[in-house]
Amino acid sequence: MKTRVWLTAGFISLLCLSFLLTRTDAQPNTVKQIAPGVWFREGDLDAGHCNNTIIEMKDYLIVVDANFPSGARAVLADAKKVSSKPVKYVFDTHHHGDHAYGNAVWTQMGAVTIAYQGVADEMKRYEPKRWQGTMKERKDVAEMNSDHPEPPKQTFTDSPHVMTDGTRRVEFRFFGWAHTRGDGWVYLPQEKVLCSGDAAVNGPYNFTGDGNIGNWPKVVDGALKLDVAHVLPGHGPAGTREVLAGQRAFMIELHKATLAAIQAGKKLDDIVKKEGNKQTTTIQLSDSVKNWVGPGFAGQVRDAYNEIANKKPIGDQPH
Repeated sequence: MKTRVWLTAGFISLLCLSFLLTRTDAQPNTVKQIAPGVWFREGDLDAGHCNNTIIEMKDYLIVVDANFPSGARAVLADAKKVSSKPVKYVFDTHHHGDHAYGNAVWTQMGAVTIAYQGVADEMKRYEPKRWQGTMKERKDVAEMNSDHPEPPKQTFTDSPHVMTDGTRRVEFRFFGWAHTRGDGWVYLPQEKVLCSGDAAVNGPYNFTGDGNIGNWPKVVDGALKLDVAHVLPGHGPAGTREVLAGQRAFMIELHKATLAAIQAGKKLDDIVKKEGNKQTTTIQLSDSVKNWVGPGFAGQVRDAYNEIANKKPIGDQPH
């Protein structure tokens, strides 16, 4: 099997195409206040950037996701516009480059990067190979002058892992393996705000290669038990609990439809076909989850097929 490197130039192009085809309400590089002292910054997919959240505490700021190096610098500049307080903590929701490769940018200016232990474990599993591959494609990564990504400086295994200074309570949570083995969430109970990373995105931005498709809905179930009014995803516009419900429904339908094809005797080549550089699929899902279906859908069907057929999470198979 060919090595799948996270966010290769081709995958970035696919995300951007999905974005342009499906999101007419996109507002990349804009900062929106979600609640007093809580801001959502929508990332620029053309630059490969994820979304970020800025949380104001009494004396400092917490930023959700380190982004790529260029994204980190852009977020830092915007953080200075909304608050004069320093960024003290940066939370990596998971290990992928657009969420964690900017770690060194933040630590060099004095912040502490933190994450669930699974994020550091995933970095050990996949790095430095992915970093070195990305260096060939991204100038901002190459300019870090390092042969490996910087892991989070602090990790935790308890959930919730609570940070509070008397003015605001921030809960870092882990519900299980969905997008990656280390998926972290950030919950602000008073404000009813949930930062979901890529375990719940708002649009056709699901990368399933490191995932556990069968377990994904159960992970989102954990998040749905929280009192949430605002969902701030890793990609796509900010939304409500409907983002969680839609993400869950998409994964359920993807798994169910692929399983039905297998039970009907279909082989992988029957339902996923390659046409030049593109993949197409005969699998169709309901209109209720069309927000999550995009040009990458055939690849997601392929991953679901291999996960079901091999009885092992796709992220635990050679890739």
